[in-house]
Amino acid sequence: MSSLKRTSLHEFHVAHGGRMVDFAGWEMPVQYRSILEEHKAVRKAAGLFDVSHMGEVDVKGPGAADFLNHVITNDVGSLFPGRVLYSPMCHPTGGVVDDLLVYQRAPEDYFLCINAGNIARDLAWLEAEAGRFAVTVNDRSCDYGLIAIQGPLASLIVQGLTGARLDCVKTYHFVEGTVAGVQCIISRTGYTGEDGFELYHAASDSVMLTEAVVAAGLPHGLELAGLGARDSLRLEAGYPLHGHELSDQISPIAAGLGWTVKFDKSADFIGRSTLLEEKKNGPGKRVVYFRTGDRRIVRAEAAVLSQEGEPVGRVLSGTLSPILNEAIGSALVDAAAAGTPLVAEIRGARLPLIRVKPPFVELRKST
Repeated sequence: MSSLKRTSLHEFHVAHGGRMVDFAGWEMPVQYRSILEEHKAVRKAAGLFDVSHMGEVDVKGPGAADFLNHVITNDVGSLFPGRVLYSPMCHPTGGVVDDLLVYQRAPEDYFLCINAGNIARDLAWLEAEAGRFAVTVNDRSCDYGLIAIQGPLASLIVQGLTGARLDCVKTYHFVEGTVAGVQCIISRTGYTGEDGFELYHAASDSVMLTEAVVAAGLPHGLELAGLGARDSLRLEAGYPLHGHELSDQISPIAAGLGWTVKFDKSADFIGRSTLLEEKKNGPGKRVVYFRTGDRRIVRAEAAVLSQEGEPVGRVLSGTLSPILNEAIGSALVDAAAAGTPLVAEIRGARLPLIRVKPPFVELRKST
């Protein structure tokens, strides 16, 4: 474990009973007491996640908007200072290098949040494409800590620690201010299907900030939550995870994220021609979501078969939904089979898959 990277909250996690595991080269807490209880706490009250392993990148300069519109599929033209944009970043083949969040802090000043496991290759990709634009790309991942407070009481808890008007921060917006005396970017994007806030802050302030949020949240039922609950929550909400529902081989069109691909924007972005062809003709494979009516988890890479027993795909993600009390998941299947009855093969048994349009549970809408 010693070769793994650690966040500024490592000792905090250990002191609070976090079970530490290797996650994309980081030693991170997968749970503190029970993934099931942490999941339910987030749906009922609030949970605090350390997501400091995520990467942060500054993109600045007069060519920043043109550069970003070249490398991502969504349109940064829709941004303004204080607005956040979700977008895939694609290969010319249409596969997804990564999916990321783009924050506009000023007209020539953008801040990216990228996946922890992709930091090195995202930076290499961005730097390779930046050459012909008047832009600088700087890795800030070591400078920032990041915690997320998610759940119906998240706003109440965080509001008690800041003078910022959180009721004025709409979904996919952010402000900059102090929380418990710590300077933060306070954003409202979420990855659990619940309302909540992400607090980007100086890594050196992580322990102080986290302890303040925990102290404020405990009377309201806030629980420390690990990456296990984060994964079951995001899947229950129907959100993709790079490496699962999005990958080098799975395009945003195949993943059902066509709304993130802006063919009508002015920039000729990487992957445009391939994705346009895929949109016109339909992808060869599609991501589908399913429930089973059974508690047996259908794990990633399990074979997906047609009703006649022919292989038609594989499971991408699988977990037990603590709210539905049944196994749920996603699979990549041949497009022709996507609308037909499917079964998954687990340990020699065949389990019918019931197609579901996510989210799997009713999600609360924030402002």
